[in-house]
Amino acid sequence: MARMRLSQSYDLEGVSNLVVSKAFICLCEDVTVDELKSIIRKGYSDIEEIKRITGIGTGPCQGKQCLQFLRRALAEETGVTIDQVPLTTLRPPEVSVPFGAWAAEVREEVTR
Repeated sequence: MARMRLSQSYDLEGVSNLVVSKAFICLCEDVTVDELKSIIRKGYSDIEEIKRITGIGTGPCQGKQCLQFLRRALAEETGVTIDQVPLTTLRPPEVSVPFGAWAAEVREEVTR
C-alpha cells in the first residue's frame, strides 16, 4: 500500500489560512489577525486609531511584541511597504499604585 503525504491527502492551504487568521497578533489584549484585518478593511489606516480601537500596543508589553506585526499587516492590507507605515508614539507604562496605598491614606476632616 502506497503511503500518501499529508499534503497530498488534505487541502492544507485552507487549514493554514484558518490557523493564521485565528492567531493572536497582540497577546496582551487578545487581538487576532482577523480582527486587525477587519478594522483595516473598514478604512482605518492610522496606527494610533487602530491602537485605540483594538488596544494593540497598550498592554503590559507596551507594543514590544505586537507593533511590528501591526505595521506588517497594515502594509500588506494597504499595499504599501512597511517603511511607509509610521511608527507609533511610544510611551512608558504608568506606574500602578497598590490599592492598599489608597486605603491607608489619612484624610483630614473638614469641620465647619
